[in-house]
Amino acid sequence: MKKLSPEKRLALAKLTTKDGIISALAIDQRGALKKMIANYKDEVTAKDIETFKVMVSEELTPFASAILLDPEYGLPAAHARAETSGLLLAYEKTGYDATTPGRLPDLLPTWSVKRLKAAGAEACKFLLYYDVAEEATINDRKHAFIERLGSECEAEGLPFFLELVSYDAQIADPTSADYAKVKPHKVNEMMRIFSEPQYQVDVLKVEVPVNMAYVEGFATSEVVYTQAEAAQHFAAQSAASELPFIFLSAGVSAELFQETLHFAKASGSTFNGVLCGRATWTNAVEPFITAGAAGCRTWLKETGKANIERLNQVLALTASSLYDKVC
Repeated sequence: MKKLSPEKRLALAKLTTKDGIISALAIDQRGALKKMIANYKDEVTAKDIETFKVMVSEELTPFASAILLDPEYGLPAAHARAETSGLLLAYEKTGYDATTPGRLPDLLPTWSVKRLKAAGAEACKFLLYYDVAEEATINDRKHAFIERLGSECEAEGLPFFLELVSYDAQIADPTSADYAKVKPHKVNEMMRIFSEPQYQVDVLKVEVPVNMAYVEGFATSEVVYTQAEAAQHFAAQSAASELPFIFLSAGVSAELFQETLHFAKASGSTFNGVLCGRATWTNAVEPFITAGAAGCRTWLKETGKANIERLNQVLALTASSLYDKVC
């Protein structure tokens, strides 16, 4: 069981429900959100991104234990959130340099954990792309990088949420069957690695260990895993770490994400909540541009609210208390 400082424990309590579940809304997307808006508008401005985030925050945070935002475009949305919703701020630059091998991480140049805390953050989130089969020299740079971040968060008494996204340097398409075959090992092994104490991670934000589009009974074409095999991968994921961990939605539909959480629970997963982004709000982008603020708010008040309330109902049945793993 991980022992938290009193300061970190108090901050973490602001991000969870009364039952110790993280039911958080993620809208720290920057480049990805710009591309979504660009599907409906030729020139996307910073104001477009800020305004959309504010609307999502105002309409949906009353139903979320916390919201994850970025300090580049998200601070107005942070101020617009419900009083009952905690705040996580992202520390990483959006995207990665595709011209350099290894998807090396980088920080926002004018921010620090001290500054994130001063901006009101109750936790620092950092996204790391990681391939367990990558060259040792590349992964060792990533290990040292995360050690530094962990120390910075520890010094400021701010919980450290590490988001891990797997990849394979030899497989270009992460949605392919080839990648689905290696994904369980990559996801679960990187969880094990970054649960080591030198990284000082408090909560892991992770992918589900399988691609549900290739699971028997969920697949629409090729089957890579039987349901029994998929269940074993979920169980192995929980065994890989004693840290609290929460699932990201990875852009799948709200319905599939909810079905996945039920499957995880039935498989023995001890996940502690979600940081769910696009599965909740992505379809609000179109009315935001085509129908204006009123159209966007109508979608958020109706469909967006329904998405997050259904997700909360699923979490009540499937997620385990974070306080089973920290003290």
